Amino acid sequence: MRIDGGCHCGAITYRAEVDPEKTTICHCTDCQQLTGTAFRVSVRAPEDKYEITKGTPKIYVKIGANGARRAQGFCENCGSHLFATSADEGPKVYGIRVGTVRQREELVPRRQFWHRSALHWLPEFEAMETVETQ
Repeated sequence: MRIDGGCHCGAITYRAEVDPEKTTICHCTDCQQLTGTAFRVSVRAPEDKYEITKGTPKIYVKIGANGARRAQGFCENCGSHLFATSADEGPKVYGIRVGTVRQREELVPRRQFWHRSALHWLPEFEAMETVETQ
């Protein structure tokens, strides 16, 4: 599926080819803090299927609990989180933030991760594979 999107202020735009079945929810506490809300929804795109078409994202590198370095791409003007990917060498897979995708209505999450960190007041997402950690 072809998608396109960008940040809230329009300074950064992108396009990508994604598999909608790879849309996920992450409940980890890092995602909660980075998004400023209860969870993050993203869809994966391999490096050769993701292209920034306008602007240059600012990159923040976070180190996960497992020691992995993750590059967080966002707009330095409006603060929109656009993607996350490996900060290390090798092929990259971009976790595109679904809220920035113009076709977001079509990207229904299929799996959720770090469910043990999910906030207790969230409703259960039925018919979705649930993984307590990663």
